[in-house]
Amino acid sequence: MPPPRKIDLLPRELRDWLQDELKACGFSGYEKIAEALNFRLESEGLELRIGKSAIHAYGQEFQEYARMQERAQDEIRAFLEEASLKQEADVTRALFQQLTTIQWRLQMAMSNPDELPDPRGMKDLTTALNNLIRSTSLRDAILKAERTAQTERMDAAVEAGDIDREAAAKARRIMGFAE
Repeated sequence: MPPPRKIDLLPRELRDWLQDELKACGFSGYEKIAEALNFRLESEGLELRIGKSAIHAYGQEFQEYARMQERAQDEIRAFLEEASLKQEADVTRALFQQLTTIQWRLQMAMSNPDELPDPRGMKDLTTALNNLIRSTSLRDAILKAERTAQTERMDAAVEAGDIDREAAAKARRIMGFAE
């Protein structure tokens, strides 16, 4: 297994700073970024030094990753504008199944020391799963709030005499609401 890249040895906060700096500089000015990064490393007492070519290689990789993330977010936004909550829930469920299958395959591959996957990919996959789980919880809370509001409107309509209790009960059963 090859040794880790120097960039991968950076503490998390410096890697985050580097990513922010790369974006702020428009993925250019690598010499200036290298100087600033090495100054930070030195001021924190770390003996690690990273050259501009290593930062350039990482910057190109990170730029592609950022582009893919942006494209994915645009596609998700477009989907959400057109999809109902049920369709979104079905897609979320399918994505979750797909991500868990990929993670399981990676874990199985990790049992063979000759074929270890890139640890960054495993970290990204775990982050994606966590974000998906969190978004599912948020979506469930939004759906619950919508159903509560619909139930309150139905109860208000019954109280106002706009519909009778039997019609409201039928509507709740049809919509799958608890009575």
